[in-house]
Amino acid sequence: MADLVLYQRDYCHLCDQALAVLAQARAPEFDSVWVDDDAALESRYGTRVPVLRDGRDGRELDWPFDAAAVRAFVGA
Repeated sequence: MADLVLYQRDYCHLCDQALAVLAQARAPEFDSVWVDDDAALESRYGTRVPVLRDGRDGRELDWPFDAAAVRAFVGA
């Protein structure tokens, strides 16, 4: 399992944009988790997606973010 997780929704244009930004930033491997079918995740992330979470320390990067913000987040 990767240290980074991108929380997202099905059919989410902002999530698609976040994936493009992660690619542009050359982010390391990450897992995608969809919040739609999980009540706890829906409650926590439902209005915030996409959210990039670092599983090592629990930090979260909420949308909107750009490639520079992702590189800073990953490098911190």
